[in-house]
Amino acid sequence: MHAYRSHSCAELNKDNVGENVRLSGWVHRIRDHGGLLFIDLRDHYGITQVMADPDSPVFKDIEKVRSEWCIRIDGNVMARDESLVNDKLPTGEIEVFIRDIEVLGAANELPLMVFGDQEYPEDTRLKYRYLDLRREKMQDNMKLRSDVVSSMRKRMWDKGFREFQTPIITASSPEGARDFLVPSRLHPGKFYALPQAPQQFKQLIMVSGYDKYFQIAPCFRDEDPRADRSPTDFYQLDLEMSFVEQQDVFDTIQPVITGIFEEFGKGRKVDQTWEQISYRDAALWYGSDKPDLRNPIKMQVVSEHFKDSGFAIFAKLLEQEGTEVRAIPAPTGGGRKFCDRMNVFAQKEGLPGMGYIFWRKQSADSIAQERGITVKEVNALIKSGEIVLGDEAAGPLAKNIGPERTEAIRQQLGLGVGDAAFFLGGKPKAFESVAGKARQVIGDELGLTDTNRFAFAWIVDFPIYERDEETGKVDFEHNPFSMPQGGMAALDGDPEDVLGYQYDLACNGYELVSGAIRNHRPEIMFKAFEIAGYGKDEVEKRFGGMVNAFQYGAPPHGGCAAGVDRIVMLLADADNLRDVIMFPMNQRAEDVMMGAPNLPMNEQLRELSLRVVPQES
Repeated sequence: MHAYRSHSCAELNKDNVGENVRLSGWVHRIRDHGGLLFIDLRDHYGITQVMADPDSPVFKDIEKVRSEWCIRIDGNVMARDESLVNDKLPTGEIEVFIRDIEVLGAANELPLMVFGDQEYPEDTRLKYRYLDLRREKMQDNMKLRSDVVSSMRKRMWDKGFREFQTPIITASSPEGARDFLVPSRLHPGKFYALPQAPQQFKQLIMVSGYDKYFQIAPCFRDEDPRADRSPTDFYQLDLEMSFVEQQDVFDTIQPVITGIFEEFGKGRKVDQTWEQISYRDAALWYGSDKPDLRNPIKMQVVSEHFKDSGFAIFAKLLEQEGTEVRAIPAPTGGGRKFCDRMNVFAQKEGLPGMGYIFWRKQSADSIAQERGITVKEVNALIKSGEIVLGDEAAGPLAKNIGPERTEAIRQQLGLGVGDAAFFLGGKPKAFESVAGKARQVIGDELGLTDTNRFAFAWIVDFPIYERDEETGKVDFEHNPFSMPQGGMAALDGDPEDVLGYQYDLACNGYELVSGAIRNHRPEIMFKAFEIAGYGKDEVEKRFGGMVNAFQYGAPPHGGCAAGVDRIVMLLADADNLRDVIMFPMNQRAEDVMMGAPNLPMNEQLRELSLRVVPQES
């Protein structure tokens, strides 16, 4: 028999009854039933119930065993009584009577329990990550991650792509985030960088004539952490193709992503048709360039209804150039309590509040106030048929702008009795993000968001440039390496009108994929950078390797990268990337388990010709 096991803890069933077996694993749970000891023995594959009574030759040794000890047992497979069969376990029809036991690794008192669903502070989970990873949910998440990556590879190979590895140590090349720098021992005072992405290398692979490339690539960025972003490193499905247009990239990656979500989405609906939404429309309709389309609410501009209106705040605001008022429809939200809750939300976001209108059936009270008569008189008029109760708009805004304007807003938004609308005004960039959050809160609270669905949309037509309102200086707003739509001719007009062949894929409020058709023409690239104030020498200095390569017959090419961590996070129903990464950093970019970052030894610093300058307190 094997030294440690004849079967895994998920294999045994009633066909094995009567066999002598050997199992190894961790003590998941111990139950003492009046002299009968039951142990749920767990390994990576499952759980088997093993048991002993005082007749077992090693009963006294078994009594000493505690949770999470790693043990080996030998025993006889027995059928469970029919009333004790556990249908939830593959091994639920049997149990193993222990004849021998060996402690392979005893455990100290546990800082966190593996059995059960107790919540622990993040730093506790990360410091003892090897225990946290033993928990069922984490085991499932990591298996899911491995299976997703495997499926990605198979799907890319099936599409005719080959996997090539790009360097991990390279030159610093700012791409929107901070680099992690690596000092060079052989070249004192000089530094390598960990790649923020394989961007330049994968483009060089296209210049080298390989046509289709992919890689499950590690990327390194010194970023501030968020729930959906790692502060140090992450993985992406990176791909690039030659002789393609934007739609070719979409047609290549869509079946890969769709297939992954169908395979691992636990039966949830996966959108088959992916809408293409311009960046500016996404900002207008959803207040975000990564909209959650499970929420059907679409915001609209309603400025015309507030110009020269009785609501002075918006009326005066609209006299300023570049301002507008947007409405967030709230179907079924037509009640004062809900409107008050949304006002509280706005105040938490740093606003004084949100204007609102809600529509309801007229009441005798409101008619009495409007006509200056008593409710009793109104009721009499209703009874006589002289007054017919209709619909009315309520709320402070409705009183200020009057019935004609409120009715025009209702018609534009397609709302009715029982619905509401919320309003924000100003320069769009100043309030779009809050409007987007409000839209999401409204959709969630009113039950409008379809939580059993993966909703995808391509966000396209990103503006390449933006102009600083104070200085008038033009700089890049988005990827400077994407090909301008219209090529060189597009760069002769207003920079703010120049759009790039850049695109993101949004899913359920997250950016899953980002990519572009690349600017492979040196003369167009130099012109594009010149508009943003970067001379030819600066471009060659920063991106010399790629620019030089483009002088030797670069093909048109494009591609994208899909975030592996975010995809798995969505599939696992996790709220945080750290639940789908094996050994993540904490919120302060620290590895509390391994003690990183740490201080280097003096010998190491001398070898690298470095000295640490103490920070001023």
